[in-house]
Amino acid sequence: MDTASPRTDYDVAAIMGGLYGDGIIACKGAFSREWVGRLKQDIEGLFAEARRSPRGALERGPNRFYVEVHPERLSGFVDIVNHPWVVAVCSAVLGPDYKIVEAGFDIPFPGAMHQPWHRDFPAPPETLVGRRLNSLAFNITTVDVTEEIGPFEIAPGTQWDDLADGDPMFPDKSHYARYEARAQRKLPQVGDISARSALAIHRGTANRSNQSRPVFVLGVDAPDGRNADKHDLQVTQDYWDALPEAVRCHLRCRIVPELESIEQAHTIEGLRMGVTM
Repeated sequence: MDTASPRTDYDVAAIMGGLYGDGIIACKGAFSREWVGRLKQDIEGLFAEARRSPRGALERGPNRFYVEVHPERLSGFVDIVNHPWVVAVCSAVLGPDYKIVEAGFDIPFPGAMHQPWHRDFPAPPETLVGRRLNSLAFNITTVDVTEEIGPFEIAPGTQWDDLADGDPMFPDKSHYARYEARAQRKLPQVGDISARSALAIHRGTANRSNQSRPVFVLGVDAPDGRNADKHDLQVTQDYWDALPEAVRCHLRCRIVPELESIEQAHTIEGLRMGVTM
């Protein structure tokens, strides 16, 4: 594994405290810059393909796109899901039988606007009632993030907010002052990886630079999570057979004779317009 941080002694209490508290944690320098450079090349090639296919890339706002991908089209997929920190975080928060349900990437290009504050899907009863997280999202930036390039912004602790009085994903603007008072902009560098609750209220900010900000996305569920319904992970039999057992036992996917085009299903209609600020 081409990583810059081979540690395995990650503190379960710190992992749990971070994700149940702020809702986001990170591992600095998890991968080498050279490794991330290869991931960036993969993403750029796959994005070009997706743009040529109907519904191959979903709009997440002006000049901002999301693409779900086949794991075997990413040269570093096994490195990501088998990274000791990723394994430690998934096991601590989601339990030993966690399942990998999503592989994709998000790209805000120059001119991307602020997104409205949102969560990525409605909070399930396991979280709202049971006060338990049963899903996580991991992100790997492929560029050094600056204020101008449209950093990710999160309102810590809001994964527990109940939005039952309105849209379950997009809080009313009357709540914005609370989120803006809490807001933290994240400026990860190449090689860093983060884990967060996708229920924590967040947004992508405006990209005022002249370069794109490709970010890899890995979605992971607890056994009772239901996010696999929104995704279509596929692998060929040869790829499946070559995977380490430690990966196979967690990968929730279809095994297909040959890869099929992915019909992007995780649409978030409320993000298409963007917000001027």
